[in-house]
Amino acid sequence: MIELEGVPELVDPVMVAAFEGWNDAGDAASAAVAHLDKEWKGEVFAALDAEDYYDFQVNRPTVWLDDGVRKITWPTTRLSVVRVGGDKPRDLVLVRGIEPSMRWRSFCNEILGFAHELGVELVVIMGALLGDTPHTRPVPVSGVTSDADLARTMDLEETKYEGPTGIVGILQEACTHAGVPAVSLWAAVPHYVSQPPNPKATLALLNRLEDLIGLRIPLGELAEDARAWQLGVDQLAAEDSEVAEYVQSLEEARDTAELPEASGEAIAREFERYLRRRDGGGHATEGGEGAAY
Repeated sequence: MIELEGVPELVDPVMVAAFEGWNDAGDAASAAVAHLDKEWKGEVFAALDAEDYYDFQVNRPTVWLDDGVRKITWPTTRLSVVRVGGDKPRDLVLVRGIEPSMRWRSFCNEILGFAHELGVELVVIMGALLGDTPHTRPVPVSGVTSDADLARTMDLEETKYEGPTGIVGILQEACTHAGVPAVSLWAAVPHYVSQPPNPKATLALLNRLEDLIGLRIPLGELAEDARAWQLGVDQLAAEDSEVAEYVQSLEEARDTAELPEASGEAIAREFERYLRRRDGGGHATEGGEGAAY
């Protein structure tokens, strides 16, 4: 049994997780959880034992100096809690770490143990993958679940994927088998500009998370970082005619495929986000500044 000392009783808690590695193209997903932790000043309350899950020849520990004293930071997964106030407060449990090297079932069971003890009502796992998507268009973010009822009630896709998977897929299935509602959010990162960071993909994940859990997320400088990132990639593409032509072909394919979706539900979702930000509310009632970049 996991005993949590010093962790207050949480209000409508949602667990949000992301893992560096195979599931994290452009570091977009791990950066999204790091942003939540930074903006809401998360307090770490637990860390998984690195010896149990990591190969230190794959994920090396780091040595650093603290006032002249040498210290070691081991690769691990940490859990923190953030308290989000407002008219309708809601707390988040943030899980941020590296995809484990071994014992994935034990790893997931330990995460689920924390979720059970904390009364988590929903688990949202974020990931990012490489795709044939142009950097000049909005980042596609798909929300998927293995639970048919959850897919209907939250307007998500019921996953039909078959093939190799990472810790995101394994943890989602573990949640499903344990009876814990779980959703995966996947951002598509252009494969021709996959180097981290990718603030545009991080921003897209956070906007989708905001829509999903009905919580206004402070974006800080992320929107400006996303604009600067796109301008930088624009300049690089302009310097290479072959890359520019390839980007144009991706744009044409994307626009043709998604033209019917450029109205209705997508526009309504952007408008609701705008209202949330204009009013600056805590929960997704109505409010907000500018819509997603």
